Amino acid sequence: MVQGAKWLKPLARTGYFARGVVYTIIGFFAVLAAVGSAENKDTKGALDTLLNQPFGTVLIAVLIIGLVSYAVWRLFQSIMDPDEHGTDPKGLAVRIGLLTSAFTYTLLAFYALSMIAFSGSGSGGDGESPAQMIAGFVGSRPVSLGLALIFAGVAIAHWVKAAKRKYADHLKASDQVMAYIHPISIAGLAARGGVFAILSVMLVFRGLTAEDGSGTPGIKDAMEFVQGLPFGAVLLAAMGAGVIMFAAYSFAEAIWREINIEDA
Repeated sequence: MVQGAKWLKPLARTGYFARGVVYTIIGFFAVLAAVGSAENKDTKGALDTLLNQPFGTVLIAVLIIGLVSYAVWRLFQSIMDPDEHGTDPKGLAVRIGLLTSAFTYTLLAFYALSMIAFSGSGSGGDGESPAQMIAGFVGSRPVSLGLALIFAGVAIAHWVKAAKRKYADHLKASDQVMAYIHPISIAGLAARGGVFAILSVMLVFRGLTAEDGSGTPGIKDAMEFVQGLPFGAVLLAAMGAGVIMFAAYSFAEAIWREINIEDA
């Protein structure tokens, strides 16, 4: 067993819970947007919403702990391979994805931290806050096209994971509990895969047609794209419900996910 690594188990569960909170807010506002009650939210918009609540700074601070916890757990998964993905091409691809996830949630945690630090500084001054700089991160054409390929791979991985029920390999729950987890997990993973697929297509068009520095589309852009389709409100409501299912899947991982550090 990795010496002194017992702390990773509660850390990982805290991280899964934090991911669930973020996606709950995103899905909730997507459903509201579908019925015309609110604007779409992305991960940064979810943090904005939390900050504007009573005790919002405290809530964001708690969420930062969860996001950092999740990033640390993803980094551990990538390096120590507790889930035994191995070193073949498929296993390395999964582990690179875990490393990318660690980097992404680290950025999101830094974004949240900068929101607290700059929340009272106003809009004056000539420079941008770290939150504004992170919000506009990655806009060049080569990076956009590269991200499009990555997002397409992530989308396919989510769909395969849902179709083959691979998520169940790491959940240690009773058969009665799994009877509820299966439909929730399948719907949630399929919905999140759909979001990444839409982002991939948008990145291709943006990379081919937009000027450098135009920014990288996020979850909010994907939701707005869906909303603009025929029967967009229905599709957006379905996607929002699916994202909420992914949040529920994250909460299930927080409770029943096997955190295997003993053999790492």
